[in-house]
Amino acid sequence: MAQEIMTSLLESIDSPADLRRLDRSALRGLATELRAFVLDSVSHTGGHLSSNLGVVELTLALHYVFHTPEDRLVWDVGHQSYAHKILTGRREAMAGLRQLGGISGFPRRCESPYDAFGTAHSSTSISAALGMAVAARNAGIDRQNIAVIGDGAMTAGMAFEALNNAGVIPDINLLVVLNDNDMSISPPVGALNYYFARLMSGQFYAHAKNVGKAVLQHVPPVLELARKLEGHAKGMLSPATLFEELGFNYVGPIDGHDLDVLIPTLENLRELGGLQFLHVVTRKGQGYKLAEADPVLYHGPGKFDPRVGIQKPATPGRKTFSQVFGDWLCAMAQADTRLVGITPAMREGSGLVEFERRFPDRYFDVGIAEQHAVTFAAGLACEGCKPVVAIYSTFLQRGYDQFIHDVALQNLDVTFALDRAGIVGADGATHGGNFDVAFLRCVPNMVVATPSDEHEARLLLNTCYRHPGPASVRYPRGAGTGVAAGDSLEPVEIGRAVVRRRGSGVALLVFGTLLASAAQAAEALDATLVDMRFVKPIDEALLVELAQSHELFVTVEEAAIMAGAGSAVVEYLNREAIALPVLQLGLPDEFIDHGDQKTILAGLGLDAAGIEASIRQRLNRTIS
Repeated sequence: MAQEIMTSLLESIDSPADLRRLDRSALRGLATELRAFVLDSVSHTGGHLSSNLGVVELTLALHYVFHTPEDRLVWDVGHQSYAHKILTGRREAMAGLRQLGGISGFPRRCESPYDAFGTAHSSTSISAALGMAVAARNAGIDRQNIAVIGDGAMTAGMAFEALNNAGVIPDINLLVVLNDNDMSISPPVGALNYYFARLMSGQFYAHAKNVGKAVLQHVPPVLELARKLEGHAKGMLSPATLFEELGFNYVGPIDGHDLDVLIPTLENLRELGGLQFLHVVTRKGQGYKLAEADPVLYHGPGKFDPRVGIQKPATPGRKTFSQVFGDWLCAMAQADTRLVGITPAMREGSGLVEFERRFPDRYFDVGIAEQHAVTFAAGLACEGCKPVVAIYSTFLQRGYDQFIHDVALQNLDVTFALDRAGIVGADGATHGGNFDVAFLRCVPNMVVATPSDEHEARLLLNTCYRHPGPASVRYPRGAGTGVAAGDSLEPVEIGRAVVRRRGSGVALLVFGTLLASAAQAAEALDATLVDMRFVKPIDEALLVELAQSHELFVTVEEAAIMAGAGSAVVEYLNREAIALPVLQLGLPDEFIDHGDQKTILAGLGLDAAGIEASIRQRLNRTIS
């Protein structure tokens, strides 16, 4: 375990106050121990690795220079906060990282006073830290407010909205640290990344600037003159600095792994106060050669042996739903040249690697910019293209306004492939796909499909793609049920459910991949089992037929019960004045914490035994 590899130096750090008592010369050795501890911890629990190995020195420097938690430190994206957790009293708790009952893989305000703001979705840090800075100013509190933003999060519009706002707010202390590792989860994209690359390529300017300051630091009047001339020199020697135009004092780029540069720079910025922007260059996977060579593979690994690295299984397992989607996308693109694939920085996670290779001109990674992804798709649809937006359920929430106004209101032909729908496991509440059924089914013109297995996923993707309007297909994280997806490109009838088993008394109406568990309960209860396929439009004719021959409807979904698929059934029955009790099983009105997916579903009563028990309990209550 990780505890076994620690040396006495890391063992002595239980808080940043302990860290700040160390001589600066000890920090390099501590960084080595901390990096080894992160690597060993993640190898035992799984989690985000490359990004955390890359911020070890930066984390040490920030906690060494600033007086956290009084000074506010916001991490963005939050998956780069493991070293921060270790240094802030959670070293021993890393053994339960992302495990049921253990600590989160992201900052959480309820977990530690050092977690100033909960972060997991990107690009929120500058806005949050700006709010903290204004609150401190208004309360007359002298403190520092630091936003560490990286892993592609600067590509999102929200980051620039905050920078733009900060530039016109007087008398605040806000330090933005750009952790520029030339990576998000997938390889970097966009003009902003090219801008950073040009900055880094201006070595002559950077070298001249550093040498000049070193020479002139003891001659203040000359240094002041040089500072005034610096703006003109930048125009000749490097690209114009966008951040200075927004009102920030831009410093960098500097080496994010050199503590002898990081610490004095941060100390100077702390004393300066005001609006400061520090550009730090780090390397994802730093210190572990396998992760350095392939930071994407080691971005979020499961358990592995760090001595040999991540190994492919000897025999391939069941296909994931993401792979089923990727196969379908390539097949449909081959058949229809109008198809365009769009992802907001989730090429690997959404199964688009092969699509990009085969259809590069029809592949668009827009970066961490979900709002833009949706409206970009709308624009394509206006001109006769057929865009497919591959997006996690939890990330579509960020483009909801665009979905309503730019796609649905205009009834545009955009297909949404919603990955990670339902329980997501170790990523927990921040990434949970609980709400898409509820927030999509209430929007006019929308088709909402819920496939029960790999074959159904392919059929419903065919169907929603061929539907001349907005449509979504949701599917969960991880492996499918083992059913062959097939190679059909033919659609099924929209809104038509399939009765999988005929029984009596109870009718189980299942929306999605809980069908296999519900089937076991149906067998035990001799109940009717229906694969509903669609939440919207719902199969009204079948509901009428089943209501005439059954005493109880049970709706089953891996989505929020409130306003979910079960609510669609209840709404229809009420509208038609059909008096039939309905037991709604699904995700409760709470945020679901991190842990193993199967264990969580069982705890919520959504495994076979739990579904059966809930039905028997309801039947007993009805009889009594």
